[in-house]
Amino acid sequence: MNKTWDEAESLLKELNAESSNFPADVQCIIAVPAPYLKALAEKRAEKVFIAAQNCSEHESGAFTGEFSTSMLVSCGITHCIIGHSERRAMYHESNETVGLKVQACLDAGITPLFCCGEVLEERESGNQENIVKAQMKAAVLGLSAEELSRVIIAYEPVWAIGTGKTASDEQAQEMHAFIRSLLRESFGVLADLIPILYGGSCKPSNAQGLFAQADVDGGLIGGASLNSNDFSAIIQANG
Repeated sequence: MNKTWDEAESLLKELNAESSNFPADVQCIIAVPAPYLKALAEKRAEKVFIAAQNCSEHESGAFTGEFSTSMLVSCGITHCIIGHSERRAMYHESNETVGLKVQACLDAGITPLFCCGEVLEERESGNQENIVKAQMKAAVLGLSAEELSRVIIAYEPVWAIGTGKTASDEQAQEMHAFIRSLLRESFGVLADLIPILYGGSCKPSNAQGLFAQADVDGGLIGGASLNSNDFSAIIQANG
């Protein structure tokens, strides 16, 4: 929940201008606040895609304040973040609800950016793999191969976001490899084609090391995405 309309429009203009210099094999997706979705979707450059930060699992009805995947499609939106750690923690979204939202996106032709990850207590108790496996099982491991091929996964080490603690490159790779192994058990070689993004305070100073890891395919960027120079530097690090 950042940026007024004027600020958001200005940031997109800056990224649009930079997009001609983005590496050819890098996809840039901007997840913007809901009031700006349609307007910014109409202003994006060819290499910049606009995503919603959330959606409802319901198609329509008496759900005041919610919005559906069909509404997003009608606004030209192609991607949607699902199960972000803040949605899980602050708005009590269960694994089952997240799974329904992933399916709603796929049914509507929207690419879900499915988020998973553990909090500090779960990491310190050594239970992180069980937590992530349960999140994956509820949302993606039961999909068809065709459906999975349209999913982007983002690993969020919640314990390393805004806590002063830092996940090392090796810790990121360890969990990304575990996520890849879960996909491989269910989907075989398709697992190698599914993007797995790192979402734990990635910034220009640590992006290159993270993206050099074998199973880290990109980043789900938080605060550093609010500055076009920082965000562009991270994009360049993933080229």
